[in-house]
Amino acid sequence: MADKKQIKIGTITLLHRLFKASNLEKFIKEDLKSVNVPRFHDYITSLCAERGEVAEHIINRAGIERTFGHQLFNGTRKPSREKVIQLAIGFGMDTENTQKLLRIARKNALYPKLMRDAAIIYCLEHHMTFMEAQDTLHIHGITLLGEARQDE
Repeated sequence: MADKKQIKIGTITLLHRLFKASNLEKFIKEDLKSVNVPRFHDYITSLCAERGEVAEHIINRAGIERTFGHQLFNGTRKPSREKVIQLAIGFGMDTENTQKLLRIARKNALYPKLMRDAAIIYCLEHHMTFMEAQDTLHIHGITLLGEARQDE
C-alpha cells in the first residue's frame, strides 16, 4: 500500500479547525497527524547538508562551545532559546528562518516589542556575525547572547 502524501496545512487553517473542533481527540488524530515538525538536531543537520557546511563551522560562527555544539547537532542536548538564536547567526539566517528554527526547537519567537529581541532581529537582518551582534548588543547596554537570564 502506497503512503498517503501529506498535505501541508497552514497555521491559520489549523487554528480555525481547532476552533471548530467538537472533539479534541479527533482533532489531534485527524488534523495534527499531518503536521510534521522535525526533531531539532535532524533539522540543523539537514541544513548543514543542504548548504554543504560542516557542523564545526556553524558552531564556531555561532560562538558556541565546541562540545556543547556537537551535542546539539547529535541530539544529546536540547538547545535553549539563546543557543537557537546563536545557531541561527552561525547559519547566517534572516529573521524569518530564525523564527522557523525557534518554532522547530519549541522556543518562543523573537518579539520586536522587546528591546533585546528587536536588537537581535536587527542583527539578523543585517547579517551580522556573532561578534558583530555581541558588539551591537553591548553598545546598547543589552544582555549579550549566551548570557540571558531565564526571565528575559
